[in-house]
Order: sequence, then C-alpha cells, then structure tokens
Amino acid sequence: MSTQPATDTTTAAEVPAVLSPVSHLLTGVETHENAPAGRIAPSDLPAALETLKTEAGLDHLTCVTAQQYPDRYESIYHLRSYDDPTREASLVVPTSRETPRSVSGASVFPTASWHEREAYDLVGITYDDHPDLRRILLPETWQGHPLTDDYDQDQPQVIPLREQDGDVYDAVDSESGDAEPMFLNIGPHHPATHGVMHLKVTLDGETVAGVDPDIGYIHRCEEQMCQQGTYRYQIMPYPDRWDWSGGGLLNEWAYARVAEDLADIDVPDYAQVIRTLSAELSRILAHMLAIGAYALDVSGDFTATFMYAIQERERVQDLLEDLTGQRLMFNYFRLGGVVWDLPEPREEFFESVRTFLDGLPQRLQDIHNLLTGNEIIQTRTVGTGVLDAETAKEYGVTGPVARGSGIDYDLRRDDPYGYYDELDWTVVTEPDGDNYSRLLVRLQEVEESAKIIEQCVDLLADWPDDERTIRSNVPRTIKPDDDTEIYRAVEAAKGELGIYIRADGTEMPARFKIRGPSFSNLQALPEMATGGKLPDLIATLGSLDTIMGEVDR
Repeated sequence: MSTQPATDTTTAAEVPAVLSPVSHLLTGVETHENAPAGRIAPSDLPAALETLKTEAGLDHLTCVTAQQYPDRYESIYHLRSYDDPTREASLVVPTSRETPRSVSGASVFPTASWHEREAYDLVGITYDDHPDLRRILLPETWQGHPLTDDYDQDQPQVIPLREQDGDVYDAVDSESGDAEPMFLNIGPHHPATHGVMHLKVTLDGETVAGVDPDIGYIHRCEEQMCQQGTYRYQIMPYPDRWDWSGGGLLNEWAYARVAEDLADIDVPDYAQVIRTLSAELSRILAHMLAIGAYALDVSGDFTATFMYAIQERERVQDLLEDLTGQRLMFNYFRLGGVVWDLPEPREEFFESVRTFLDGLPQRLQDIHNLLTGNEIIQTRTVGTGVLDAETAKEYGVTGPVARGSGIDYDLRRDDPYGYYDELDWTVVTEPDGDNYSRLLVRLQEVEESAKIIEQCVDLLADWPDDERTIRSNVPRTIKPDDDTEIYRAVEAAKGELGIYIRADGTEMPARFKIRGPSFSNLQALPEMATGGKLPDLIATLGSLDTIMGEVDR
C-alpha cells in the first residue's frame, strides 16, 4: 500500500477511476492488492459511501475491517458491485491513536451496523451516529478491547448476572390493545437456533414485534489464531472449522485464494480441477444438511426427509473421505494446489463418483416429493420471511439467501477462480424472496453442483499422466512485503466468504479478518421476521442456514 501519511492531499489525476466520484473528499490514495483504496476523514465517510453507492454502482458493502497501528487506528470499508464484483474499492478511515473515534456508515449501508459493532467490541473504535453502538460478541460489561495492543489478558471478567442483563426489552405499543407485549428468550441452547445463538424476541400476542439476534456465545478468536500462524503451514487447518456443516473445503479455498494472490503463487490446472470437484462435493454436504434440518424445523419431519438428506451426506462423505482422508475437517487444500492426488485406483474413485451422480436425480425427486410438494411446508414457507432484493443488498446478503431474493450474484461466475469459468453450469435464482424460494435455490444448486462434478470427473479421467501436477513450487517461508493489503473472496456454501490480510514483512499476518457470509445474512433476520408470526420466525431463521462458527469466528 501507499506509505503516504494520512494527512496527505491527493490530486484528481492520482485518483483511480472507480474512486473519481469522491476525489474531492479523499485525503490520500492507497494501493491494495485487490482494489484501489482512498483515505477519507471520518466526517466525510457517509457522503463518500452514498456517492460510491449511487454514482459508482458500488452497492455491496462486504465488510468493515478495523485495525490498530502504532500511530493510528483504521476502519476499512470494503465495497463491491452486485452486478460486477470485480469492480471494487475500499475507503480507509484513519483516526488518532489517542482518540479512536470515527463516524458510522450505517445510515448508507445498514449492514455496517453489525460490522462497526464488532470493530467497537474488539478494536475499540467508537462510531458517532451509529444506530445501536454496543458490544456484539462480548458482554456489555467486558473490560477492554481484545484486539488492541495494550489489552490486559489477565484482568478479571467476573460480573454478577444482574449487571449483565439490564433491561430485558423496550416497551412497545400493543397493536391489539388487549395485552402488554411479552419478552421471550429463544436459545442460546435450543435446536431451532441451529447453534449457540440467542434470539431476544418481543411478542405482541403471536406477532413478532421485534427480534434481536444475540451472538458471540462461541467466539473462538479464529482471526487472532490465524494471526499467530504462518502463511505456509499453520493457517490452512483453521478454515474447516468456520463451517461445520460440511462446507470446509470451500472455506479452505477462501484462504488459499487470498494467500496465493498475496504471495503470487500459481496453481496448476490439474489441481484447479481437483479443487473444483472437491469444493462442489463439499457444497452438496452443506446444502443437504440445510435441507434436512429445515424439514425438521418446519414440519418436524425427522424420519423421512431428514434421513434422506443425511443419507446423501453419507454418500458424499464417503467420497470425500476417500479423497482427503477426513469426513468433515478435511485440511486437503495447500497453497499452490492440494495435498495429494486422487485415490488409487483412479478408475474405482471415478466410478464411485459417477454412481453417486447417477442416482442423485431420483433421490432429489424423492426429497422434492416429501418436502417442496408437502402441503405443510408450503403453508409454512410460501409468502413468509420475505426479503426483497433491495433490502437484501442493503444488508450485504449473499449466497442462496440473496439468490432466493432474485439477486443474480455468484462469485464462481462473476469473479472466476478455480476451473469454474471453463465449465457449463447455471446460477440459480428465485424471484419471490420468501422461505420457500431459499429452499428451492439450495435444492437446485445441488443439481448444478452435480453438473460441475460430472464435468470435472470427465476432465480428470482424460488428463495426461505426465501433466498431473497437484501443487506448484511454493517457498518454504512466505514473507509478503510490509504493509501489503488484500481482500479476496469465494462463493462458499452460505455466500461470499472473504478474507482481508495485512502483511507486516514477517511470515505471519499482522491482521487477518474473516468476512463470514452468515454474519451479514443473519443481520437481516429482523427485517424478515418483524410483523410475522412466532412460528414463521423459526422457519425464517432456518431458511438462512446460518452456521455460528462463521458468525462468531
């Protein structure tokens, strides 16, 4: 990046085209590896975000990264376009070390609210004009901010429960006038929350008057652990654990992509095909769990649909176990390729994959008959949990949730990586934005994954023996240049999984920020559930298919 101090002024000729609409507001320009970045004063942030959103078409705020330097704090707003995610830019907002105080961007992008709360919670930056600035991963009573360099890790954090709870809910007017609103805790230990999550729900009779997702119960400091690992060897095993539904290989690819771009590492075509094959098997694993669990959520169908979906997962897990040696935490990708070649004898492995693919259409039809054709499922999901496309974009929603709202956005096609741009497949969308649409998208995406896998098998079966290079030569020690910054993303099972890395010239990242798709998707839940009925809240939450490992990270 640029080493100019944050107070430099910048001429219009130095401003990249994508940032030209806000050139008059910039105090400097930085070069990040993925996109240009402009420095801006905190007071000018809302105006700059609004201008880039409306005039430059950067309508997707992917995440906000906060970090501390020896002389300042920074908030980085990563912006992309839903129509073309290769059009991207960042706004860097420096604040003083003595007074880390900025201005919120939530008035322009509502999704900034949660991201800025995380920045406040962990890094200690205060955002003026924020609609609800409070901690998000840690209790309000927590002392200090864990990602600051002066944080005391040994200080006690024992607080009486009465000091943690505060007011359980804000009073709201009852629509019926017959009863006072009721506060209801759902979770954090409840099967309908799909993990350790707490929903603070205010009810007016059976109508949801408000819902506040309370997260942070399993925050495992994955970002901090990655900052203590080496690029070459020690980070790759962690991404599997961000999505324990089976999407781990997709997460491994997120780290591989950002680290390979950061260190200028090429990946052989043969390894790219293997990555694509294994990633789509991993996507089927994740989607099948989402589909089976949804049947359990909505209609209590444990014996039929749920078990059908689990059977499909078992078949896929057998294939991935043959390939990777593991059934869930795969640790199969390596920088520059994969850890080893396809299992021998290759013909038996190909036959096993083809047998699975041959039987998949009929088994999917069985699931459709039990699930999408089920009158109870249709009654509970059609027209409930509606999320329109514009609201989805405001909250940075991606993946099947966005595509269920008619947003034609998929990084496999729109920001190609691996071997996807060489294959024939289709991005699935549904227009209605309701719970039923999101269910349909996942089922249809399983079909598209099967098409991709079949083409990969045909390619690998015909690949010349002397060209089967599974990994390029990678330096034993990777030390990117000091202050090199990069953000890269892949289309994971839940949506856009992005990673921002800032290097400091050592073999470990100075900053490692994970953009979990479930984090942004979950933030849209109040928009989808408020005004609906309590049972619809459970169906809506299940349709988001959140995994708390990538929400809390």
